[in-house]
Amino acid sequence: MPIITLPDGSKKQFDEPVTVMEVASSIGSGLAKATIAGKVNGQLIDADQLIVNDADLSIVTAKDDEGLEIIRHSTAHLLAHAVKQLFPSAQVTIGPVIDNGFYYDFAFDRPFVPEDLKLIEKKMKSLSSANIVINRQVKTRNEAVAFFQGIGEKYKAEIIESIPEDQNISLYQQDDFVDLCRGPHVPSTGKLKVFKLTKVAGAYWRGDSNNAMLQRIYGTAFADKKSLKLYLDRLAEAEKRDHRKLAKQLDLFHMQDEAAGMVFWHANGWAVYQVIEQYIRKVLNQYDYQEIHTPQIVDRSLWEKSGHWDKFHEEIFTTHSESRDYAVKPMNCPCHIQVYNQGLKSYRDLPLKLAEFGSCHRNEPSGTLHGLMRVRNFVQDDAHIFCTEEQIQSEVSVFIDLLYKVYADFGFTSIIIKLSTRPERRVGSDEVWDKSEKALQDALDYKNLAWDLQPGEGAFYGPKIEFSLKDCLDRVWQCGTIQVDFSMPERLDANYVAEDNSRKTPVMLHRAILGSIERFIGILTEHHAGHFPVWLAPVQVVFMSISEKHNDYCKNQADILKQKGYRIVLDLRNEKIGFKIREQTLKKIPYLLIVGDKEIEKAEVTVRKTDGENIGSMSIKSLEQLLNDHPLQNRK
Repeated sequence: MPIITLPDGSKKQFDEPVTVMEVASSIGSGLAKATIAGKVNGQLIDADQLIVNDADLSIVTAKDDEGLEIIRHSTAHLLAHAVKQLFPSAQVTIGPVIDNGFYYDFAFDRPFVPEDLKLIEKKMKSLSSANIVINRQVKTRNEAVAFFQGIGEKYKAEIIESIPEDQNISLYQQDDFVDLCRGPHVPSTGKLKVFKLTKVAGAYWRGDSNNAMLQRIYGTAFADKKSLKLYLDRLAEAEKRDHRKLAKQLDLFHMQDEAAGMVFWHANGWAVYQVIEQYIRKVLNQYDYQEIHTPQIVDRSLWEKSGHWDKFHEEIFTTHSESRDYAVKPMNCPCHIQVYNQGLKSYRDLPLKLAEFGSCHRNEPSGTLHGLMRVRNFVQDDAHIFCTEEQIQSEVSVFIDLLYKVYADFGFTSIIIKLSTRPERRVGSDEVWDKSEKALQDALDYKNLAWDLQPGEGAFYGPKIEFSLKDCLDRVWQCGTIQVDFSMPERLDANYVAEDNSRKTPVMLHRAILGSIERFIGILTEHHAGHFPVWLAPVQVVFMSISEKHNDYCKNQADILKQKGYRIVLDLRNEKIGFKIREQTLKKIPYLLIVGDKEIEKAEVTVRKTDGENIGSMSIKSLEQLLNDHPLQNRK
């Protein structure tokens, strides 16, 4: 007679084992109708799974995060079911939930095309309307392998063969379709009403380019139509804001196969890059960082000693000269320790903060490259703080202040924080890990910041805090981090003279605010849809003459602003002024200045904003005040 304890503390007793759905029905028919699954003693289970013993139970509905994830996973199975009915020769592989949706990979003899997606989505709706019951069954590993081999699903059989033989395998069946899955799933296909297939792409089996190329169909699912519409609207808006498209329109950068994953910056894009770098440089100076610069190519032996070679050698570009192997720098930390090691350090010298705009190269797989968001060459606003164990908390607190200042200056105020703690495989004593994790947590709590715990997600060398920002489309971008490292300073012989004259190893705090500057520019471009704030805009002002006789005045006034550090262009072409305005507006230049007879007579310019607002006539001095309205306006 199990006693079920509900989240509000109330209890319900049953005469025999009971399912989640039966408990929900005993509470009310409305709850039963909404039930997706259950959480028993913290473990998610199917709605028809029996609860035998006393247990704590939460009913999971589509309103819960877990419920939405189950809906999306079940919709991935619905997709596979539809594909098998329409294309029986297609083989199913894997179909996980991802951010905002799901995908499923298929082995098929031809690429799927948009017309196929329409057919598949129509079949999915038909299967949903049929309200097919979804049943869970359990087989031994060998039975499951034999089953999938028997129906010709070799990829599923291969997946199961990699599972230990003593483990049982759960399968889910809906009508004639059976899939491998640990579950849970919705009770029936009728629960899956709001979904959309979004795109198709290629993907290698198990992510290995030596394996077969599969067809990956992406989709999303929601609990209600309003949420789906909002998501699709944001998806369409994100497509308009794609930084790769805007890069062409605004002449920011380009990329080409001869240097895959590396950026050819054009003058406009490099102007944005330089403004950001100079801004960060000024902030670091205010926070007592010493800027350094380290070599791009360093002997392989350093990376072996630091531990990077064993863990990341496949991602490291290498070169060879005079019988020596070199690594093209994939990160900056070992080189910063080399700078630290020059000269004996005392506890009085700590904390020591070394910063570098370090250019790094990593041999990312070609299939993962994506504009500025995933590149092979990038520059980090990287720094390492060498400190004592006692200084960890205070240095983390100071860094948090710095990070929030920078994000606010760039217009980002919604920050998500996650604290990652010790993984199973790690270096350092439990005592040191205890101190470091507590120091990070205390720093966050001291700032009264909300944060989520990620148990076991820390680096092998220490715990870390990750800072993610939300853009205008509510997309989350992980940018900032601060990580505690006990391992590398010791491996690379860093030490200092402690107060008792003993030699101790400093703690090294790895920290970054923007992360990759390239990626951050991609985020900014999409966040602002190319309409950069005036202080960041690659071109801040364009002078446009109405006729040739106004050109000299434009040049003279432009020179005044250029001498003061503003980024100016001249449009003196023999074109109608309306044409010039339309063309320069498309370039998203913040201020468009028009010069004709009236303007010259008054020693003024007519000012329009890129959004079409006509500000009116003003002197160059007044215009300069307008440009300086933003406190971060960079001027020489």
